[in-house]
Amino acid sequence: MKEEIKISKDTKETILTGVSFVFGTFCLALCYNLFFNPNDIVVGGMSGIAIVVNHLTGFNSQVFIYVSSTLLLIVSYLFLGKEETKRVIIGTFLYPLFITFTTPIANLILPYFTFHEMIVTVALASLLYGFSNGLIYKYGYSTGGGDVIIRLLSKYLHMSEGTSVLLFDSFIVLLGGFVFGVEKAVYAVIIIVIASSLVDKITIGISNSKKFMIYTRESRKIKILIEEEFKTGFTIFPTVGGYSHLKGAMLMCVIRNRDTHLFKERILEIDPHAFFVISDCYEVQGGVKRSNLPFI
Repeated sequence: MKEEIKISKDTKETILTGVSFVFGTFCLALCYNLFFNPNDIVVGGMSGIAIVVNHLTGFNSQVFIYVSSTLLLIVSYLFLGKEETKRVIIGTFLYPLFITFTTPIANLILPYFTFHEMIVTVALASLLYGFSNGLIYKYGYSTGGGDVIIRLLSKYLHMSEGTSVLLFDSFIVLLGGFVFGVEKAVYAVIIIVIASSLVDKITIGISNSKKFMIYTRESRKIKILIEEEFKTGFTIFPTVGGYSHLKGAMLMCVIRNRDTHLFKERILEIDPHAFFVISDCYEVQGGVKRSNLPFI
């Protein structure tokens, strides 16, 4: 009888993250060859600079990406250290390889993705670009290149990573706009905005519920509302007023998106002076069944 081969949870997770990264990098390279390079759309990164350099000098964009990515990997090792370089080393070589590999694939299907309306191209490019980056960033990977420059700006100019990304990508988009025209720059901005939203959805998730933090003088009635009408649980946090120093309690509960407006209205019906904060809730796990403990 053959022994069953059991795969541990950690091994499955490692395989999933690896496959997601490879597939995301493949899609990103395909997006470059299918939408960005043929249409002179510069959205950022070293691949964006490659399009500009190719247009101005005729230098092969693929060769430029190989050379610049390798040089930036060396710079990363020298100025960011071994640990930071480990995070980008795989993507640094895999992304250029996939650009070369997907070039004939893109050339084969490109006639079917040539549209009279540029907005269709922009929409498809936004979806594929956002989906690709979402898969790559979800598990903490990177394709190197421009990410190295962003980390250098963050470290040596004492900027947040978000500011560094904005500064670097804005420079690349403006460069593309200067070379190819304002219209192409506008397309690039649209793609970045849509793709960024999609990346957030993939990496963080889609919010299907809202978290309420409620401070009210009618806590007993609100507790009954939560349990009896909205059929969910709650947690009580002891509080102390920052100005009044009065002790009180704050209720936390999670409500489905579709019930959010009704729940707000019901709270204000019970206590028009209630104070509450609402935030997106992307994931809820665990919890216990309702108990018979008395309200406090």
